[in-house]
Amino acid sequence: MRLSTRLALAVGVSVPLLVLATGWLLLRLVADDLRAHQEAQLSARATAVSQNANRYLHAREDDQPVIAEKSRRRLEGSARDMGIRLTGPDDTLSAGPQPAADTRLPARAPHPVTVRSGDETWHVLSRRVYTAGQKDTPNLWIFAPDSAYQAEVSLVRERVVTVTLLAAPLAGAIAWAISARAVLPLRRLQRRTSGLDPRSSTTRLEHTRTRITEVDDLAHTVQTVFARYDQQAVRTNEALATARSFTAAASHELRTPLMSMRTNLDILTAHADLDAADRAEVLEDLGREHARLLGLVVMLKTLGQGDLVEADSFTPVDLAELVEDAAADLRRAHPDAAVTVRAPAGLLVHGWEQGLRSAVGNLLTNAWTHGRTEDDRARVDVALHPTRDQDGPAAVLTVDDHGPGIPAARREEVFERFRRGPNSPGSGLGLTLVAQQIALHRGRITVRDRPDGRSGARFEVWLPLTGTSVVEDTLPLVRRDWLTAAAGRQGPRTTVVQRPRR
Repeated sequence: MRLSTRLALAVGVSVPLLVLATGWLLLRLVADDLRAHQEAQLSARATAVSQNANRYLHAREDDQPVIAEKSRRRLEGSARDMGIRLTGPDDTLSAGPQPAADTRLPARAPHPVTVRSGDETWHVLSRRVYTAGQKDTPNLWIFAPDSAYQAEVSLVRERVVTVTLLAAPLAGAIAWAISARAVLPLRRLQRRTSGLDPRSSTTRLEHTRTRITEVDDLAHTVQTVFARYDQQAVRTNEALATARSFTAAASHELRTPLMSMRTNLDILTAHADLDAADRAEVLEDLGREHARLLGLVVMLKTLGQGDLVEADSFTPVDLAELVEDAAADLRRAHPDAAVTVRAPAGLLVHGWEQGLRSAVGNLLTNAWTHGRTEDDRARVDVALHPTRDQDGPAAVLTVDDHGPGIPAARREEVFERFRRGPNSPGSGLGLTLVAQQIALHRGRITVRDRPDGRSGARFEVWLPLTGTSVVEDTLPLVRRDWLTAAAGRQGPRTTVVQRPRR
């Protein structure tokens, strides 16, 4: 059932009920007013009737038949549309409409009271008129039938019923016409949205504000639903692409170390009497390949997590604490590493703690692996300090090593997937993961020479600071296909998911 029809039915039912209720109240008020008016008239007429009755009784008592007859006629004339009953010494005078003779009348009724006689209701007022030798008891009753104003009440009742019967269809028709016009913007919105199918079309709802709150809110809700559907579709496609890429990359990159391990195992199986030195060399090679496999799988998993990280994973992160923890982990894993850290506390970024921890850890591991001095000692200098640029406050993290450095021509390609330096024991994904996390946190990373003129490389990371623990949730809307991008391609694609605007 249409909304306009529902409104018409609702108004068509409610308006007659309202008219009936109002009519009932009006009827009660009119009846009370008419009754009060009749009682007032009865009281006013009672004075004249009492005077005429008094003259009549005096004339009877004084034995003046002519005056008595004249007074009787005047008494009956003063009653006219009312009834009277006068009890005298010898007889009772009755005139006009009045209740039955056996009706019990009130002993004293100085003000009008209601008396019922059969099916009729009467207003009765009693007075005492002069009669010598009689006690002070009423001997004059004045009657007014209740039906005198019932005709007017019945007329009002009929008109209320007539108005109610006319109001039902008329109010329903007017309400239907008004509501049909009022819901036109809603029907237009329904027609525009009925043909939208997010599964088969990229067309989305374009809405111009109508200044009708309900319609504008509903349109905004529809836009929000479509936007969330698009976001989920993008996330689903990203997840599928990441899963496929993870499988392909793992298959491609694990083939060589697995084949090497298979060869070493075949040697150990085929040559049971292998020399101890050769056997130790084969086992050492197996250990290296196993470590490489393990590191490769861990890196691929971390890259996949970075591509699909959710918004609720982003929290305020203390960079100084994170850098100190990463340096401590490197010292525990490699006791020969000389790591110096200068990091003031209180530098907060809004980020994914696990991703940032992995990025800093890989930077320090890369410096330890490739930044050895001439005496084969690994020295890593880490510094963190606040700064400010055109985008606002930021934190700058620098990691310096004492190795041979990186040529300017190769400083961009070191962040590509599976790009390994000569004699590198890693998987070729460590710096790719670093670049992914820095981009995910709206930062930037550069490679340059050490500023003090010594040999070695400096990795400089810039990250925006929040300064507070509450940040607008916008960072996780950026998605980068670091795992699904083709190997060797620079600058992975960035997709920004837009929120609908009201």
